Amino acid sequence: MPESLLNVLRRIRARIASGRSRPDTSAVTTEGRLPVLIYGAGQTGQQLAAALLRDDRLRPVAFADDEPRLRGIIVSGLRVHGPEEIEALVARHGIGRIILAMPSASEAARTRLTRRLAATGCEVHALPSFADLVTGRAITPYESHPIDPTTLLGRDALENELPGVTDAYAGRRVLVTGAGGSIGAELCRQIATCAPKTLILLDHGEHALFQIERELRDLAPEVEIVPILGSVCEPALVSVLMQAKKIDVVLHAAAYKHVPMVESNAIEGMRNNVIGTRTVASAALDAGVERFILVSTDKAVRPTSVMGASKRFAEMIVQDLATRATRTRFSMVRFGNVLGSSGSVIPTFSEQIARGGPVTLTHPDVTRYFMTIPEAVRLVLLAGTIARGGDVFVLDMGEPIRVRDIALRMIEASGLTLRDAANPDGDIEIAVTGLRPGEKLHEELLIGSDMLTTPHPRILRAQEGHLSEIELAKALRSLSEAIETRDVALLRTILAQWIEQAPEGEAVND
Repeated sequence: MPESLLNVLRRIRARIASGRSRPDTSAVTTEGRLPVLIYGAGQTGQQLAAALLRDDRLRPVAFADDEPRLRGIIVSGLRVHGPEEIEALVARHGIGRIILAMPSASEAARTRLTRRLAATGCEVHALPSFADLVTGRAITPYESHPIDPTTLLGRDALENELPGVTDAYAGRRVLVTGAGGSIGAELCRQIATCAPKTLILLDHGEHALFQIERELRDLAPEVEIVPILGSVCEPALVSVLMQAKKIDVVLHAAAYKHVPMVESNAIEGMRNNVIGTRTVASAALDAGVERFILVSTDKAVRPTSVMGASKRFAEMIVQDLATRATRTRFSMVRFGNVLGSSGSVIPTFSEQIARGGPVTLTHPDVTRYFMTIPEAVRLVLLAGTIARGGDVFVLDMGEPIRVRDIALRMIEASGLTLRDAANPDGDIEIAVTGLRPGEKLHEELLIGSDMLTTPHPRILRAQEGHLSEIELAKALRSLSEAIETRDVALLRTILAQWIEQAPEGEAVND
């Protein structure tokens, strides 16, 4: 018989209590125990409360739960309160830590809740599932320790260095494509705080759209939120949407972005990333939208992958339209990997660490430019306010970071040690798997070497060539033929013809 949940919790409670860091002594009572609020009064929360009753560092003082039927009742000796009472509870009891006892909740749900609870000033920790603990898939409750992405970057956060953009979006009708994705959702959150007139969310994923719509209605109840379920590749939908909603600003974040996935699904990757961008950008031009901002990537620079090539094609479409636009200001923002987005290193490494390793690395020397999601989104929003037309904006992100260093910092942040030849008794091994198809050892942010300054010292404007209108039209005709006939060989030939690697400082087929 597997050991009881109570015994499991008792066995790990010391680690949970320590949180891999010392508690804020300002919140510790005269008993020397940090007051704790448990979010979730179900079986998990009750077992956690029981395990902490005689703990010498933490003292559970109350439950919070979303279920209205539980409000006011006593569970395991603690009263259950509604979420709206949390701030008062924190002040009354001097609570210094909130533990999410919701192991079955989705990662997205826990992330949203953590974001709200962090505003109380408390540490917010999450418990791993008991199934993982009992079966050994999680060797440590590492998730009860919050990981600050800026500590993984080895630099201070940049978003605080960027000026606010509230005035530029206040009272505007804003469309965000790919609104359910990592970047799209954060764009929506930050725009919602700018008091837009209307925020239109376009996404082809029903669940993702439902989640972000629900979150935004709680975050900004005074803003008109309009969810649109559909694809950016549908011209009729996009055109009617632009005209009917009288869109002022478009933030185009919809894209397939995972390099190996797009590499093995090249046709659909190009259809979504290239044809979708042409559809949305052309509709914006026809509707006289004031501003159009494309979310791009460093992988568009001298691409070696289908995904990178698709984003470079998307950039060139926007650059071409900018030369012919009389009202719409087209621009794009290029940045590196985003920490915390789906498929990025933080959730991937976190899951691997939770299972006891190994942490997989494609190459010991692979480097990437990294940003946090708030940094990337603030840059996108700010770029939209200073665009002149056809701009390619990049952020001065400092030096690229070795991905192996990210893995090491995450292992250490989990209270574990690296297992290697020098430390064979360590906890987590790093396994090198080799670069995947389409991946580079090192990414770049610029195609050429010419850079212009902007009103903000951290943001630069790249001067880059692009295909002429005639060349681009020819390339898109060929690309559309390859997509419609599902001819992958032809598609790759087209990419090699129009998006070849160029010598430093020269444009591609200019």
